[in-house]
Amino acid sequence: MNPGFICEITYDNRLDPDSWLTALPVVRHLSRSGLRLEQPVTILVGENGTGKSTLLEAVAAAYGFNPEGGGRNFDFSTRETHSELYRHLTLARRAYPEDGYFLRAESLYNVATNIDELDAQPGFGPPIIASYGGVSLHEQSHGESFLAIVQNRFRGHGLYILDEPEAALSPMRILTLLTEIDQLVKNGSQLLISTHSPMLMTFPGAQILELTQAGIRTMDYRETEHFRTMRDFLNDPEHYLHYLLQD
Repeated sequence: MNPGFICEITYDNRLDPDSWLTALPVVRHLSRSGLRLEQPVTILVGENGTGKSTLLEAVAAAYGFNPEGGGRNFDFSTRETHSELYRHLTLARRAYPEDGYFLRAESLYNVATNIDELDAQPGFGPPIIASYGGVSLHEQSHGESFLAIVQNRFRGHGLYILDEPEAALSPMRILTLLTEIDQLVKNGSQLLISTHSPMLMTFPGAQILELTQAGIRTMDYRETEHFRTMRDFLNDPEHYLHYLLQD
C-alpha cells in the first residue's frame, strides 16, 4: 500500500524564542526530532492546546494550501490569523499528489462564501460549485456541506488534510466519513487528520500520534486518553455524573 506523499515533517528550531508557538508541546518536541508519517492515514490526537490544529495548519500552508481551507488555487483571506510556523517546517516527500485539499470545519463558511462569490463573477468560467455536487454549500447544513466536499471534490490520489472533522458531523456521518476515507486510501491518497473523535481513531491501519506535554508517541487507539475516557463514560455515565455534578 502507498504510504503517502509526505513522509516526514521537520522543524528548523528557528522561531523567535519569545513566540507563543514555542510553548506548544508539538513545537517543543518537533525541535528534538522529525515526525515520520508511516501510513496513508495519520491521526493526531491530544488535549486542547497541544498544537494539533496549529501543526496541521502549518503543514497545509507549507504545502501551498490556503491556511483558511480549500485547494491550492484558493487565495482568499478573511483574516490572517495563521501562525508563522509553516515558514519553519520542511516536508520530505516521496512523490507529488494529483489532487489535494485542506478542510477545516471552523472555516468551512469562508470557503463556501468564496466559491459562491467566484461563481457570481461574470465570465469567470465553469461554475466551481459543480465540483462540489452542484448545490451551494451555504444551502446545506454544516455536516452536509462538509461531506459534499469530501464526496465530490476529493478526487483521489491526493493529499487531504482534515482539521477536527467531527465538529461538523453527527456520529452516523462520522461513519460515512470513515467509508469515504477508506475509498480515498484505496485510490492512492494520504490523509492527515486532527481529531478528538474516538470513532475516527479506529480507522484500520491508521498511525495514531498522541501529542502530550511529555512528547509525541505512536500508540493504539485503545490506549489514547480520548478513547478510554469516552468508553468509561458511556459504560457508566451515572457514575461519572455523580462525581462531576455533586454540590
